[in-house]
Amino acid sequence: MNLPPCPLCQNTDYEQQQERTDGRWGFTTHVKTLLVCTRCRYVLTFYDRNSIWDFD
Repeated sequence: MNLPPCPLCQNTDYEQQQERTDGRWGFTTHVKTLLVCTRCRYVLTFYDRNSIWDFD
C-alpha cells in the first residue's frame, strides 16, 4: 500500500476503520474511511475513498 506518513510522528503503520455520519436532517449518510496512526493515534480522514493516495 502507498500510504502517506503520519504528519505528527512520520509512522507509516495505520489501523483502518470506517465511520458513518448522517447529514444535518438525516436524509443522507456519509461514509468516511479513517486511518488511525498506530504510534500517536492521529486520525487521517478520507471521504468516499477519493484521495491522492491509493490505499486498500
